[in-house]
Amino acid sequence: MEAHSIHKLFNIFTPTPNKDVDLVLSSGGARGLAHIGAILALEERGYCIHSVAGASMGALIGGIYATGHLEDFREWMRTIDRRKILSLTDFSLGINHIVKGDRIIETIKQFVPDTNIETLPIPFRAIATDYNSGREVIFSHGSLFQAIRASISIPTFFRPVEMGHRLLIDGGITNPLPLNRVKRNKKHLLVAVNVSGHDYEGQVQLRRMAKKHDNSNFSPRSLLNHFLPQDTSSSDNYVTLISRTISIMINRNARMALQMTPPDILIDLPMARYNTFDFEKSERLIRLGYKKTIEAIEKYEAK
Repeated sequence: MEAHSIHKLFNIFTPTPNKDVDLVLSSGGARGLAHIGAILALEERGYCIHSVAGASMGALIGGIYATGHLEDFREWMRTIDRRKILSLTDFSLGINHIVKGDRIIETIKQFVPDTNIETLPIPFRAIATDYNSGREVIFSHGSLFQAIRASISIPTFFRPVEMGHRLLIDGGITNPLPLNRVKRNKKHLLVAVNVSGHDYEGQVQLRRMAKKHDNSNFSPRSLLNHFLPQDTSSSDNYVTLISRTISIMINRNARMALQMTPPDILIDLPMARYNTFDFEKSERLIRLGYKKTIEAIEKYEAK
């Protein structure tokens, strides 16, 4: 039998690898920029993403991807440095928050127009938490950016989002890796990107940034210095204590989600060296997400 005939016969009995994906993106602050690299790697290797669900930063990246503007967002992130981060930080020092969180959303809207979730070309779900009831809130319709803004409302940092009788905070509190909320097709692969990890440095970084750029005797930034410790050797105050407690809880909840709904492919990125506010390191985080996803894909395809 000729060689090409043998090859043709082999292909008949060799199933085509399944490359249809339902994608889940975790919370994780700036570490969630690694989600961009994961998406790029999946698409480069021929995987087709049919649906997305995310919490917090995972909701932001997943929602922007669903609009088709992920590359625009990446280009914008390349312009981000610490000075620009501070210019986008609308300090208010409210009774339950330090930052309003509106300015950053309005800026992103300038190149990613808001739309209703139900009109997106692929199904998308964002997760938030109802502070009053403690229950998970799933956004599958309505304003995309309202859902994203609710999902990223880190407690004590961003102002909670009021929607009717509900007060919404970060989705990572109740479901940081929403494997059970993505729209599933049983024939598709379930792929998860998990960047939820302990964040012991994030508030320290914010404090140093605020102090460095504070040129007045009295300002929201100077007040912030009183709330956040100067270094990791300082005794914890209520802000760092809450931040660390939330981080530990989110990490444990993500591990529980993985046990309850194991994905077909898991890209697990603890990334201890990066913190919640490392947005100026976007390209490094994207490259890391890409590299780890390629490794996970090769491991899966080698089975």
